[in-house]
Amino acid sequence: MPPRRTPRTLLAIPVSLALLGLAPAGSQAPTSPASNAALALLVTRGKAPAAALLAREESGSRFARTGPGIARSDHFRAGSITKTFLATVVLQLAAEDRLSLSDSVEDHLPGLIRGAGNDGRRLTLRALLTHTSGLYDFTADTKGTVPVTPLQAVRIALTHPPADRGRFAYSNTNYVLLGMVVEQVTGHSYATEAERRIIAPLQLTGTSFPGARTSLPSPHGRAYAADGSDVTELDPRVAGAAGELVSTLADLDRFYAALLGGDLLPPRRLREMLNTRAAHGSYGMGLFPVKLPCGTTVWGHNGRISGSYVRTAATVDGRRVLTFRVNTGGVADSDLERALLAAQFCPRTP
Repeated sequence: MPPRRTPRTLLAIPVSLALLGLAPAGSQAPTSPASNAALALLVTRGKAPAAALLAREESGSRFARTGPGIARSDHFRAGSITKTFLATVVLQLAAEDRLSLSDSVEDHLPGLIRGAGNDGRRLTLRALLTHTSGLYDFTADTKGTVPVTPLQAVRIALTHPPADRGRFAYSNTNYVLLGMVVEQVTGHSYATEAERRIIAPLQLTGTSFPGARTSLPSPHGRAYAADGSDVTELDPRVAGAAGELVSTLADLDRFYAALLGGDLLPPRRLREMLNTRAAHGSYGMGLFPVKLPCGTTVWGHNGRISGSYVRTAATVDGRRVLTFRVNTGGVADSDLERALLAAQFCPRTP
């Protein structure tokens, strides 16, 4: 999912917190963490069936949940958080000189990007990573409900003319193509490479790329569409390399802590990942920044897929990480996400 700019209504967050007995920055800190109470708003105001968070801090981890049928150890669909994993693999391959971010898509997938004004000879891997390629988002046509192969996804996109190259325009097609590039360069699927390079070394035992498997690993709760229907069974090919990942709260916290802490990429490549100039401040490479009202900037990604919405955010050094999830495709009040991040990461005077 694309990043959202902080809305003006975020200024009302201290009022919402006060209604819950929470103190904004600069006042007396409450006994219970502010983020726990902000989490409850995802259910009461956000209309999610249930919500949970896991905060990773230097002093340890803290879990909170609200609503029935959701647990700390649950496996769930992580949607576009897949993009952070894939971008990490691509940057590792660049560090190994197996590809260059300046390579054109044509260099790796000759003849594929043609039609309706699209031309792979003019698109770089960097443009795919930063969502500045102008390629149409295939899920705008499929609505994220139609299982497709990578080639089918690309062909859907190529029936539409591109947006302006160099302008940030979030498109799942970009990361489907990056998955194809990884396979062309390595001879292995992006899932195999991510498992070898990230999942196994970090011992992310609850994280997997399900491919066409429609069921979730155990343990797991139920997932619900906005109308309340059960969508726990889902063909992940609706998203593919742009969003098929299954994970857990603990694994996502561990992954982002390791990534931002410098355990997965050399310093130069991590700096490239965090560089938002190409996307005019909106996006790096598989990560995006959010500046909170207190001035703190957190980095991470969100993920939305039928029946699941997930958000991970971390300080730039990876020492503090928060992952929260709801067991539906989103929350009714979009300001609540920023409220929760502010409650977790904005300092409060004891």
